[in-house]
Amino acid sequence: MKDRLFLSSPHMSDEGYEMEYIKEAFDTNWIAPLGENVNQFEIELANKVGSKAAAALSSGTAAIHLALKAAGVEEGDIVFCPTLTFSATANPVIYQKAIPVFIDSDYETWNMCPKALEDAFEKYPEVKAVIVVHLYGLSADMDKIMEICNKHKVVVIEDAAESLGTYYKGKHTGTFGDYGVFSFNGNKIITTSGGGMLVSNNEERISKTRFWATQSRDQARHYQHSELGFNYRMSNVVAGIGRGQLKVLDQRVEKKNYILEFYKSELGELDGVEFMPSNEWDKPNYWLSSMTLNGNVRPIDVMEALEKENIESRPVWKPMHLQPFFEKYDFVGTDVSEKLFENGICLPSDTKLTDEDLGRVVEIIKGLWER
Repeated sequence: MKDRLFLSSPHMSDEGYEMEYIKEAFDTNWIAPLGENVNQFEIELANKVGSKAAAALSSGTAAIHLALKAAGVEEGDIVFCPTLTFSATANPVIYQKAIPVFIDSDYETWNMCPKALEDAFEKYPEVKAVIVVHLYGLSADMDKIMEICNKHKVVVIEDAAESLGTYYKGKHTGTFGDYGVFSFNGNKIITTSGGGMLVSNNEERISKTRFWATQSRDQARHYQHSELGFNYRMSNVVAGIGRGQLKVLDQRVEKKNYILEFYKSELGELDGVEFMPSNEWDKPNYWLSSMTLNGNVRPIDVMEALEKENIESRPVWKPMHLQPFFEKYDFVGTDVSEKLFENGICLPSDTKLTDEDLGRVVEIIKGLWER
């Protein structure tokens, strides 16, 4: 059987940048959730995206959770959340015992629909926070969304877990709202095996989230805790990997763009095929190359054909308002997110893929139209 091709899998940089930082962590014996790598990774990531401060955490989910806490979200508060996303976006809302209200997508961005967001504000004017997702590395239309949110004076949290390296009108996603969240999970464009980062221009709030993330330990000789804390801090070893990976972010984005263009050139003329949207103001990282199928060949046909050849692909995220756990919460919109789920598929997008690998994928897919 041929080698398995993955949707998106982790790997070290070819130059091995990570090893010098990992070695430094072991040489100094700083392998706990503090140390020079943690401090420097925060500085380097904040500088890269253009934010004033950052907190290195154990996951992107932890970053969303602490962003909600920093925003003052408490039990019974309403939080707007895109429905077309991974559950990690919505789960922290429940951690805070708040109430998610799910917002539909639009076809122009595959992200939160500004019109549906306006409708949601009319229905729920007392909203504590809005979480915006940049799905698959595509930027939401942040000018329109920020205009609406600023009008309603609500805190904005950007879930940029999938969009590190994506720009909206020349500015990094994750830096438009009050808080931005990045993920370094094993399948992301750069990875620390696990981990996340919370960024903000509010340095005082970031300092507070670091405090919460280290079990809210007070400055005292003995162990003293005056607030509820969390074990959310990133380790020095993991941060070392992140520092090395950050050096190759730009070339990873370049390869992701190459992969999408390869698919578009080979598959774009097939009946019923449409690729993820492109907007003049959006410079995506194309974390996953995704397309919709609106003809006789369905996503399940493609997935099963690829699976037979040991090639991984997946559906587009199933909307949260259709999930068994979240279906009891309100949804505002039409059926855009449902149609994207019904017709969408994510193709192998691993930056280790060669032209031969990509050719193997497209030939299998083309064969479905030749039957």
